Amino acid sequence: MRPGLYHPDEFRDNCGFGLVAQIDGKRSHKLLKTVIHSLTCMTHRGGIAADGVTGDGCGLLMQRPDSFLREVARELFQTELSEDFGIGMIFLSQDQALAATSRSVMEEELAAQNLQVLGWRTVPVNDAICGKMALANMPTIEQVFINAPELSQQDLKIKLFTARRKIEIRLQSDEDFYICSLSNTVLSYKGLVMPKDLPELYLDLQDERIEIAMCTFHQRFSTNTLPKWPLAQPFRMLAHNGEINTIRGNRNWARARINKFKSDAFPNLEEISPVVNVTGSDSSSMDNMVEFLVASGMDIYQAIRLVMPPSWQNMEDMDAELRSFYTYNSLHMEPWDGPAGVVMTDGRYAVCVLDRNGLRPSRWVLTKDGY
Repeated sequence: MRPGLYHPDEFRDNCGFGLVAQIDGKRSHKLLKTVIHSLTCMTHRGGIAADGVTGDGCGLLMQRPDSFLREVARELFQTELSEDFGIGMIFLSQDQALAATSRSVMEEELAAQNLQVLGWRTVPVNDAICGKMALANMPTIEQVFINAPELSQQDLKIKLFTARRKIEIRLQSDEDFYICSLSNTVLSYKGLVMPKDLPELYLDLQDERIEIAMCTFHQRFSTNTLPKWPLAQPFRMLAHNGEINTIRGNRNWARARINKFKSDAFPNLEEISPVVNVTGSDSSSMDNMVEFLVASGMDIYQAIRLVMPPSWQNMEDMDAELRSFYTYNSLHMEPWDGPAGVVMTDGRYAVCVLDRNGLRPSRWVLTKDGY
């Protein structure tokens, strides 16, 4: 082979992503171990710093591990979590004064939504496996447990979303503060490490009490933003491989249309605006939009097809009712377009979707044991 020419043995795509789900919904620790193994197999798809240890970011977004979290709450707080409850994975500043302020603001805004903060848990981590670059801006990592007696799942979802946006607005000057997840259905574990080191960083991931039936995973190769702890994926709903070429227009339209958005879930939208960021990665902005639509009450599959429709105009044999669905959607939002593959979960459904041109092809398989 002459120097400079393409050879398939040298080809590497950017980012690795995927999901594993047990189709009958039965939870197990085995599924989590399968996910971690799968993520480790994608190491070659991610970026790595010169120190050979700091990755561009990797992580998991899992179905809320109920039995594990209930046991942890009993051990730490000597009390029971309510039938439905919220759990947050929070990045705080290493500056203890700033971290205390962030906790206080979170508790105030959660209380304003009539939610009870049961307590805070320092997430057990082994930072010895982190590289120097990751350690230089490593956050303090804590979980917040939230009781919500007598609330429906959807009402709790709305209150957690509203509280999170108000918290983010109040703490936007604290660059180290970030809410990885604040939810009653999912929980995030992510960071600037290599995939093989993720369960070494988060000791929880070795705990056999964590039993789940679905989880998404991602190994990042940053292309349009520098690696940062908050930008590791998955985000709060999705993991994304590719780029959104229309991101500037998508962000601007989201902001321009905020006055036209109407939802019974959010009667005072101006209090939580903007709902889409303009400073994070393109993936994080798309995650913002999908999460907002789902929190408003839209089905997860309708929300993602509003944001990422197929090339429906060119499908002559498409069902008439499905064509009408996409025609109607096209009146309300332009596609978030580009070479994109997405996996996502809301804790109930596992979802995979491709861009309209299929430029990030993916495969799925159903195994004999129902994965």
